[in-house]
Amino acid sequence: MTGFAQSLITIVLFVLILGVMVLIHELGHFVSARLARVRVLEFGIGFPPRAKVLGNRGETLYTLNWLPIGGFVKLEGEDGDEDGDPRSFTAQRLGTKLLILVAGVVMNVVLSFVIFTGIALGGDPTIGFRVGTVQPDSPASAAGLHSGDVIASINGRYRGAFEGSSLLDDLRASAGQTVQLGVEHPDGSKADVAVTLRSPAQIDQDHGALGIERPVATTTSGAIHYSVGDAVNVGAQRTVDALGLIVDGLGQLGDSIVNRPTEAPPVAGPVGIATQIGDVFWQLGPIITLYVAGILSANLAVVNILPFPPLDGGRMLVIVLKRVFGERISLRAERMTYLVGFVFLFAFLIWITGFDIVRSLGGGT
Repeated sequence: MTGFAQSLITIVLFVLILGVMVLIHELGHFVSARLARVRVLEFGIGFPPRAKVLGNRGETLYTLNWLPIGGFVKLEGEDGDEDGDPRSFTAQRLGTKLLILVAGVVMNVVLSFVIFTGIALGGDPTIGFRVGTVQPDSPASAAGLHSGDVIASINGRYRGAFEGSSLLDDLRASAGQTVQLGVEHPDGSKADVAVTLRSPAQIDQDHGALGIERPVATTTSGAIHYSVGDAVNVGAQRTVDALGLIVDGLGQLGDSIVNRPTEAPPVAGPVGIATQIGDVFWQLGPIITLYVAGILSANLAVVNILPFPPLDGGRMLVIVLKRVFGERISLRAERMTYLVGFVFLFAFLIWITGFDIVRSLGGGT
């Protein structure tokens, strides 16, 4: 496959993943608003300009729009207009407004849980490594390993793709021992190969325990299976871990902005995320790409709950402040707050994207 075709598929994959996450988010707002009997004027798939009206059921217009990134929900009175409609968003109690706004975040957390649980139910993929070059007079050479062979297991143990360590770590820990390697050859055949690894005294920067160079992580034919109950527990734990990972990342981002504003931030923008998704998809396959989508959904949940306009958390903050201070916060001030927040977010996105482009061109790490 040509580089252009791979790039095109990567872009489509990125748009699809992001679109589904945003659409699920907006579906949370839509369902919660309908349950609260708030008037939903439009539910759009994609963003305007409008391409087609899919239907007009009751009071809600369902539309298909040209920009294929997620979707949107338009509620009666969501801009703060007081039109006297008892079913408008503005007329609702504080608790109802907050529930409608937080529903999108909840749906992204649920999506992460469903993805992680589904992967566990189907069996976690396992990760080994493909041999690059075999060093002469090495344990790998003595065992008959060749470039392109995949080391899939050690002593019958496979490493799950989502574990914190790898088979390379296991090899280093087994230095000096005789181990049984599960080898998958390029022609699809498999073999168990006994090999005595180098001793710790023989290992240095250029000589590893097995004696191979340029190993590349790759999925294997093995899988780690869970019972239904264990899969649910695994899905829940991975969701919690993903949320914690994002929170920790935000802390690192804040520290980077304050203390190292001219350095590349420890986060990626759209270009960086698309590149990473492409790398994972082409190197490790669709299941691990789906796992990355679960992490991104958790990312969207955490970012959206931040108390910064015009994010959901920022809108919730403004609504609470309006309840506390009343008419001292005018509709004009509220809208200006959202506008200023949007400008800052857009500028921040451009800033990160600049570093993404530099990385993609090989000018940074």
